[in-house]
Amino acid sequence: MCQVEIKTAPADFRFPTTNQTRHCFTRYVEYHRCVSAKGDDAGDCDKFAKYYRSLCPAEWVSAFSFTASIVNFASGESIFLTKVI
Repeated sequence: MCQVEIKTAPADFRFPTTNQTRHCFTRYVEYHRCVSAKGDDAGDCDKFAKYYRSLCPAEWVSAFSFTASIVNFASGESIFLTKVI
């Protein structure tokens, strides 16, 4: 029988409280910055994808992606390469 190992993102000193909303969004942005810098098939970015997928509800990820697509279209540049407020 195969053992399934369930992990979540490691503790991060930037997010000491139990509210993980900012932690979720930061990991999402880190993943997309990594993909923008290294390409879609960079294995280094996989850890960030695992982190945000374990922290963020699916509805939030959909909302982040939708908002990013609107900003990217309107500004003509990648939101993940600029400062995210």
